[in-house]
Amino acid sequence: MSALPRPNLADPVQLLAFGLGSGLAPKAPGTVGTVAALPFYMLMASQSLWVYSGIVVLAAIVGVWICDRASKALNVHDHPGIVWDEFVGLWIALWAMPAEPLWVLAGFLVFRLFDIAKPWPIGWLDRHARGGFGIMIDDVVAGLLACGVLHLALRFGAG
Repeated sequence: MSALPRPNLADPVQLLAFGLGSGLAPKAPGTVGTVAALPFYMLMASQSLWVYSGIVVLAAIVGVWICDRASKALNVHDHPGIVWDEFVGLWIALWAMPAEPLWVLAGFLVFRLFDIAKPWPIGWLDRHARGGFGIMIDDVVAGLLACGVLHLALRFGAG
């Protein structure tokens, strides 16, 4: 099996796609990329919900383009090191949640569970959607499902 091509981190698009280099982790790049998204979440969480939501929507839309460009530059669809989708998925999972350590940890774990296990419709989207949209959509849906679980837990007394 040939080695995957390495990104050119001097290219701002590939730098973002690879989560500022976090996607280059030799083991579990998706998990490492999700960890790398946490400091950005903490900065964003102090903003109003409108600003936070706007950043996340913009990051998701631009992410389709970023992931598509990086994937084409490397000639690998959904290179495992492309983790911008994990950044956005985590930010979606933590939408309107308390920025407290327990909730952030729960959001991280629930998002990673959905992203790794890929229950329907996440797995179906992962197998059938292509291009930058395909790279992003399964993590967006994993984030939405995780967000729903977290809000149910928050609403019904887990916090």
